[in-house]
Amino acid sequence: MRILLLCSSFNGLTQRAWLELRRAGHDVSVELAVSEEAMVEAAEVAKPDLVICPFLKERVPSALWRAHRTVIVHPGPPGDRGPSSLDWAIREAESEWGVTALQAVEEMDAGPIWGYRTFVLPEEAPRKSALYNGPVADAAVELVVEVAGKAADASFEPVPLDYRSPEVRGRLRRAMRHADREFAWADSTQEIVRTVRAADGSPGGRARLCGLPVRVFDVYAGPVEVSGRPGEVVGRREGAVLVCTGDGSLWVGHVRMEREGAIKLPAAMALGELVAGAPERSGYSEITYDRSDGVGVVSFDFYNGAMSTEQCRRLAAALRYAAGQDTRVLVVRGGEVFSNGIHLNVIEASRHPELEAWMNINAINGVCREVIGCTGQLVVASLGGNAGAGGVMMGLGADRVVVRESVVLNPHYRTMGLFGSEFWTYVLPRRVGAEVALRLTQEALPVGAAQAVEVGLADRVLGGSRLEFERRVLEYAERLAVDPGYDRLLAGRRKAREADERRKPLDAFRAEELAEMSRDMFDDRNGFREARRAFVHKVKASGTPEHLARHRELSGASAPAVAGASHM
Repeated sequence: MRILLLCSSFNGLTQRAWLELRRAGHDVSVELAVSEEAMVEAAEVAKPDLVICPFLKERVPSALWRAHRTVIVHPGPPGDRGPSSLDWAIREAESEWGVTALQAVEEMDAGPIWGYRTFVLPEEAPRKSALYNGPVADAAVELVVEVAGKAADASFEPVPLDYRSPEVRGRLRRAMRHADREFAWADSTQEIVRTVRAADGSPGGRARLCGLPVRVFDVYAGPVEVSGRPGEVVGRREGAVLVCTGDGSLWVGHVRMEREGAIKLPAAMALGELVAGAPERSGYSEITYDRSDGVGVVSFDFYNGAMSTEQCRRLAAALRYAAGQDTRVLVVRGGEVFSNGIHLNVIEASRHPELEAWMNINAINGVCREVIGCTGQLVVASLGGNAGAGGVMMGLGADRVVVRESVVLNPHYRTMGLFGSEFWTYVLPRRVGAEVALRLTQEALPVGAAQAVEVGLADRVLGGSRLEFERRVLEYAERLAVDPGYDRLLAGRRKAREADERRKPLDAFRAEELAEMSRDMFDDRNGFREARRAFVHKVKASGTPEHLARHRELSGASAPAVAGASHM
């Protein structure tokens, strides 16, 4: 079938839908919904058999849905309606939630139902972004493939929305207002956590901190026994601050000041001198090390997968420590997002952004070098979450790369106006060959888990929830540690590294990449400065990104290319 994906952005969910539909054999094109005119024109040119909207904030024009079967993927169970579905589900502690595919009609979210999925919500409030990128995305991708199958069946008719049906348990909910996201530090820790997580990663919980109005993100319960008034900052650690609540305390990882042009930043950085005197406290860490049965595990979980200079330095130190232990296998495990490379928000907020970018790329290179250079243990990269740019390359330095089946990789830098570093000119061709490496970095298209194994980016795919995936990777590492051929495998790693170093030292790859990056960062030859600002300030794209438009033309859908920056 010819399928047109209409979306507000080519985000992780849309990328997964695009990948799965193409894998099922469909001819899929993508159009950003920048205006009603662009949406209607895209459909007129593409002449799709079906239009699917996996992530769409805008209303579908009647001229489009009247002319083409158009299916909306809504992040709520049948009958749920409104723009704040996930926010309310978290805020009201729903025990079960769902995703519904429904046909576009005049009334928002009221069309006949093509299919739905439900899932259990955890008792502890999930972060909205984690819920969206996890269970919601999994269910949505299943539905998108199901919808395409049903659309090919001439006898299929969607079921009209009927609130008398026992399957229809949702309801119309109003949009959340600013007042719904406000909290007082005198509230209980759990109340604050639920309020903030219902608004994380956007628009954040609303409060005052250090006398200033802020948006709060990335929160975790702190110790109950603390001395201080509600709202008082009584500690700091690794960029987070510890704030007293009505019945304990709360670690706040990120905030955004309530002022024009402010961006989301690590809390200690955003508050600056206001919290400089707060003492260092334990109980919060983005990086941990555990060991058992011959396996050492370095786990890191950086908010949204962004890695600042300081975070990279801490991670490199942790990897050095782990490499020096008497374990046989080292697992390098990411968090909700494995890694997206350098921290663009911290860079943009710095007094000298280009200099900070330069320091950041050098620091992440240090992380990648620790992974590549660990020859005393076999190294397993555990990618339970998406990865992009330098985050992908960091994982490729390992002996074995294991990805969760829902993971999407974006092994490229071009859409951000960068040549790239992180030893990608070494690790990527080594795995996939020079021709595929060139294609991946130049086409700048996402790669699904199954495709990653097919082309050599990854070694195996494992399913399950993130916790199940991590358990299975650990079991795999434990088997590797006692493998009868372990000594041969480790000797092979050492021999290959020594041979590669003689052929061309890592320092040479690093120097060549940094020479290119210096021109991108300081001379701005490919628009890094503007692309970075657009990403950080969430500037709406003016059109479908050039690389997606070009792919659309090459795949047979001849809609015209429209210029616009892409940030994934």
